[in-house]
Amino acid sequence: MRRAELVASVAGCLLVVAALVIIWAARLSIPRALYVSELGAEGMPTARWFQAALLLIVAGGAAIAWAGRRVRSRARLLRAWTPAVSLWIACALFLFASQVTCTAGCPLPYGDTFNLQDFLHTLAAVLAFAAACWAMLQSSFAQNHRVLAIFSRATGIAVAAIAGTGGLFSLFRFQVAFGSQLEFVATTLAIAWLVVFGSVLAARLALHEPQEAVG
Repeated sequence: MRRAELVASVAGCLLVVAALVIIWAARLSIPRALYVSELGAEGMPTARWFQAALLLIVAGGAAIAWAGRRVRSRARLLRAWTPAVSLWIACALFLFASQVTCTAGCPLPYGDTFNLQDFLHTLAAVLAFAAACWAMLQSSFAQNHRVLAIFSRATGIAVAAIAGTGGLFSLFRFQVAFGSQLEFVATTLAIAWLVVFGSVLAARLALHEPQEAVG
């Protein structure tokens, strides 16, 4: 079982890193400001690549979550379920978002151009980010691993603040270009955290240390 968990954590990290590379390659191929979801919008040349990236995140995140399913937070309010469950919820929502993309231009959640498809995609993406941030918060109280706890706390706060600010800029059509940059930064930080979480699991498994030492 330990070997399977080690393979899952390492493979998960590789898949997630590949997803991040694809997302940034797709972003750099578009010479204008746009939000992350618009990479997968109907009619975009990057749509298939973005869908593939989301599926890699789903597969990699699910594998990492399985490898770390015994990790728990020591904070009472965060122990109702494990970080793994939060990650699985996020993965399920990202899977939905990869199949139900936003329409051309990814319209804002109001106005005549916004429809049910856009609403469902936006809702899934927002809830997925929230679940991922919750997993970070849970991991920020990991026992016996100070570095992971500090990194998770800092990343969780940063992702929530940066993504929230970018979302508000988009909603109010204020500094849209800057807001889109903020969203890409938040996405990168969230994916980087997942890689670090998986790497910590892999390192402890390779050293034959118990997962309980992580959380």
